[in-house]
Amino acid sequence: MSDGAKPIRKAVIPVAGLGTRFLPATKAIPKEMLPVVDRPAIEYIVDEAVRAGLTDILMVTGKGKGAIEDHFDRHYQLEDALERKEDEERLARIRASAEIELHFIRQGVPKGLGHAVSRARWHVGDEPFAVLLGDDMIDHRETLLERMLQVQQERGGSVVALMEVPPEHVDRYGCAAIDESRSEGDVVAITGLVEKPSPEEAPSNLAIIGRYVLHPRIFDALEHTPPGRGGEIQLTDAMLQLATAEGEGSGMTGVVFRGRRYDTGDRLEYLKAVVQLAVEHRELGADFRAWLVDYAAGLGDRER
Repeated sequence: MSDGAKPIRKAVIPVAGLGTRFLPATKAIPKEMLPVVDRPAIEYIVDEAVRAGLTDILMVTGKGKGAIEDHFDRHYQLEDALERKEDEERLARIRASAEIELHFIRQGVPKGLGHAVSRARWHVGDEPFAVLLGDDMIDHRETLLERMLQVQQERGGSVVALMEVPPEHVDRYGCAAIDESRSEGDVVAITGLVEKPSPEEAPSNLAIIGRYVLHPRIFDALEHTPPGRGGEIQLTDAMLQLATAEGEGSGMTGVVFRGRRYDTGDRLEYLKAVVQLAVEHRELGADFRAWLVDYAAGLGDRER
């Protein structure tokens, strides 16, 4: 642990987005509540934070997100019905989701991810904290977040997750410039960040994915970050200030992730995620795999 490093115990999960890419399904249902096999997407994100030891979680919500708060609340009528049926397994599942220390605050005006994170200032205080985006699901067998927490404690500053993407896809992400002389293994020193650059302007093919461990100095940076791309306050722009700053809390490190990740923010990738997780489901997997093999074989016959 670096000198003066504070242990990290808080996570911020922004869930105020409108989910327009999934309309009309998300007209009345938060996109974070869309099911991935038999659990809402947001539950996977919360579980990841808890597994990493982050026991104090703040969700930044918006209008129409009440179903998320309800999901993580007790439901005594449902629990009573399951008890009468002696359905101990399902009872344990719904109780587990209500035993996590969760807090909620409204974003109010949708001014972008940077603005959503800034709303967490009162809750986070002067501690480093993690930010987990619900569109990025990291497989439960991976330890990306734990690795990022470790790197932040050792190096200080802020840490962001990076992933190698095909050069022609860098314009979908924030992109990192790195100093290879100060990089080692999966840990890279970041010297610059560019939000959704063209392939010709991109400093690398290392894309930012939705996991951050941020020094509280980010809140001051966000205060002085004007609206950027799309007229929104971009978290990437504020992180760039820290990457190039001096003094306590400055510096930006990347952890390059090469594990299993599911993009649930895109309709096609969401469907792929459902299939990938379904084939490995402990109860449904065997039967689903057998059906999928037969179905895929039948597709070939139809094409002929």
